[in-house]
Amino acid sequence: MLRKLINTTLFIPLSFLVTFQQSILSENKNFIDEIILENEDKIFIDHQEIKNLINDNDELKSLKELILASTFNLSSKIAKRYPSLDLQANGLPKYVAGRNYNDNSITTKTSQFSANPSLNIKWDLIDPLRGPEIKIARENLKIARNNYEIKRKDLIQEASSRFHKYQKSTQDIVNKRFALDLSITTLENAQAKLDSGIGTKFEILEADAQLSRDKQELNEKIIENQINKISVKEILNIKEDFEIKKEQHIMGYWNHKLKKNINSGLEKNLSLQNISLQQSIKKNEANSFLNSNKPKIYISNSLSTTFDKGDSLAVEIDPSKYGSSYTNTISLNLSWNIFNGGQNKNSYKSREAGARGEKYSYNNLKNILKNNITKAYLNLKLNKEKILTTSKEISSTKESLRLSRLRYDVGISTLKDVLVRQKELSDAKSKNINAIYNYNLNLDELKRLTFLEISNNCLDNDNKTKQTESICNIPR
Repeated sequence: MLRKLINTTLFIPLSFLVTFQQSILSENKNFIDEIILENEDKIFIDHQEIKNLINDNDELKSLKELILASTFNLSSKIAKRYPSLDLQANGLPKYVAGRNYNDNSITTKTSQFSANPSLNIKWDLIDPLRGPEIKIARENLKIARNNYEIKRKDLIQEASSRFHKYQKSTQDIVNKRFALDLSITTLENAQAKLDSGIGTKFEILEADAQLSRDKQELNEKIIENQINKISVKEILNIKEDFEIKKEQHIMGYWNHKLKKNINSGLEKNLSLQNISLQQSIKKNEANSFLNSNKPKIYISNSLSTTFDKGDSLAVEIDPSKYGSSYTNTISLNLSWNIFNGGQNKNSYKSREAGARGEKYSYNNLKNILKNNITKAYLNLKLNKEKILTTSKEISSTKESLRLSRLRYDVGISTLKDVLVRQKELSDAKSKNINAIYNYNLNLDELKRLTFLEISNNCLDNDNKTKQTESICNIPR
């Protein structure tokens, strides 16, 4: 009879806890369903596909049109090397009618159809402005192409960053659900001990408070996850729903030394190249103003013809009268703007000063790039160490939580100690998630700054004594 009473007493709280746990999970699922719209038509996006998907970005399409505009502008400047052909016609046809009366002479009449077409050919043999204009147009085309590539690489890095952030927030949800399950188990244990007469109501309140906090944190992570997903869709211009690989992992390894990073980054940086091109453009503009005072030599050929029918200034009009003539003139010409009050000279000095200013901009950006590459390289090493230390911390806190639960079960520890160890484990997992996230961001940043590639082979020899404590052993 006593055994049945005990079994019934234990069954009631356990049934209550099972119902309570199911209600908690059901409530969280309802919360998730309110935020996430179910869509069966989903596409899968891998991290490697970002560089292809980014081509649909509207900002890139705009820059591509600027490249096309610069290409046409260059073709327009190059066309100045070739002759120009003009056709003019004064009346097609022209009819003249009139009467000339004079009391001292015979009265004459005019009734005539005529046409006067002319064909003019001009060819600039020496044009001091043509060469600099072509160079400027060609360098503007290079700048337009560099701007497109700069924006493309920036967008790839930003899209990759948002991808990692979305993946990180997914792992944060997994971690918070794990913490929520631990809190449910802790509450079950506290309730069971209270029902058996060896627990306290205060422990129930502590466990319930921790459960509420974990539930709130899980809901926050779910909302954050959906915001990050929207951010990925926006930059990749994706209309439909999509999925990614949920498991977080390191993207690869960085096996390049710091000196190589800096040298490669400075040599291949497109922004530095653009500053050099801007400096060259200003020098060519200066030369254009200087060349404006030089003579321009060109050949011209003009062919003029006249066709007429009828009479002009005749006593009697003969409608059938017909005539024609032509003249052809070819000449070598010179045009020389000798003096314009010093305007070209001052404009030349202005562009020369601007070109010198670009040199300081170049050196300033060079120093900034060196600093950014060095910081990214050192932060990568720091986050690599964080991944290793947080991995060890997860293992140790798991064991601490296990031992703390055992001590609590036998009555030699408090529930507070279990909750502390439980939070330490959740924090350790969170720090590991952040370390992997920051490590991947550093890899993307170094790839963007140095134009070097991320390696799939680990060559980490930093820990020769303990190869188990190496980034090479972190799963990918």
